[in-house]
Amino acid sequence: MENYQPKGLLRLLSAQPSADASQSCYSLSVTAETALGRTADCQVIIDSNLYGGVSRRHAVIRPLSGALTPQGTPLWQICDLNSANGTYVNGQRIQGCQTLNVGDRIMLSHNGPQFLFEHRATHLADPFVAPSAPPAASSSPPFYPPQPPPVVGSDQLTVSQLFPIVSARQDLWRKGYLVPGVLTVILVVLLFIFANSPGVFNLLLALYLGGGGFYFIYRLCGKKKPWWVLFLSTLFTMVILVTPILSLFILIFRGILPGNVEEASSSFIPQLISHFFGAGLMEELLKALPIFGFFYLGSQLRPPSRQKVGVWEPLDGILIGAASALGFTLVETLGQYVPGVAQEVARSSSNEFAGALAAVQLLIPRVLGSVTGHMAYSGIFGYFIGLSILKPSKRWQILGIGYLTSAGIHAFWNASGSLAQQFGNLAAVLALMIVGVSAYTFLAAAILKARQLSPTRAQNFATRIAPPS
Repeated sequence: MENYQPKGLLRLLSAQPSADASQSCYSLSVTAETALGRTADCQVIIDSNLYGGVSRRHAVIRPLSGALTPQGTPLWQICDLNSANGTYVNGQRIQGCQTLNVGDRIMLSHNGPQFLFEHRATHLADPFVAPSAPPAASSSPPFYPPQPPPVVGSDQLTVSQLFPIVSARQDLWRKGYLVPGVLTVILVVLLFIFANSPGVFNLLLALYLGGGGFYFIYRLCGKKKPWWVLFLSTLFTMVILVTPILSLFILIFRGILPGNVEEASSSFIPQLISHFFGAGLMEELLKALPIFGFFYLGSQLRPPSRQKVGVWEPLDGILIGAASALGFTLVETLGQYVPGVAQEVARSSSNEFAGALAAVQLLIPRVLGSVTGHMAYSGIFGYFIGLSILKPSKRWQILGIGYLTSAGIHAFWNASGSLAQQFGNLAAVLALMIVGVSAYTFLAAAILKARQLSPTRAQNFATRIAPPS
């Protein structure tokens, strides 16, 4: 008589184009765990080019030692390894581990690769029974014969292949970046229309570049925040800059405190000190007002509106801070620097076109660079504000460190230009590059840490710029 020992089998349903039959079925070990992910040390390797939402080590399937079903078959369980996009069993996202049953469908991340969990029977010779004895039919566990893999390169033609929009219409909004594409087309048309109106042209270009920079930060953060909250943060800061509130800030930081840049020496250290007070401390506190405002507003609401609208974690602070910085950049660039340069160049050259060209040449790097400038500084401070909310016992210590950090980076950027007089233009350029890269590095690190600390990490949709850890 022969023994029939059931073994676990993982069958790939959504086969990768390069998969052959041997790569579509995976045997599960009865003694060791089977890892699924994108790295080479996984037993089931997922193609990162096809499934970017799968983590490097996404999940494992391990046998339950000594655990058997009433029919005597061994049990396996699947465990999610804190993947960013989740592991699903029969359409439901699992938390931690879940025991598998024959026929369960496993999916790694939303719309990721799908597997079917099966048993297959393998027979072992019984040394105590004659090998010619047939097995008892009742002792055999359920058997699922292997199915041939999907045929790749078939001549069959479907409607969705001829008209991809039919099958992809739902994913266009999430994966196809349809909205940014539509906005880009609209912008291009409007830029052609207002090519002879420098004011409108510059406003449209600034909104597009600034909005694109903020969208990049939004995708890195990966947390959904109501659009009106972000819009009001931008608008709130823009309004502040044209009200007497700005004059009060200037009086305190540039009048009472040593922040008057114009009266400071042109050498680096005096410029650094004056910019620390007159630009760093003043502007970062001003841009943080919407963060404090939405924290207060959220505290007056009931859950879940409290968490949705207010500031309750570092990601909230980063997003609202970056949105506020966008408003500051637009007003400062369009209301101060661009008109001044345009008028000066036009007057010196007696050519209005030259003035308009100089204005655009200034506008593009100032607004585009706000990702590593004002948005970065405010995002960093916003991270610390959100962190102070998570850890109220250390609130003032956290706020102080965050405030000084963001103001210090801001001051170093502003003062780096003064190095040209002492050490030459090359030194100033290198200093600006180093400070800009440092600001973005601080912001990116803050975003990554904020995603780890986020109470809503399971719903995070963060864009994968680099392979996930």
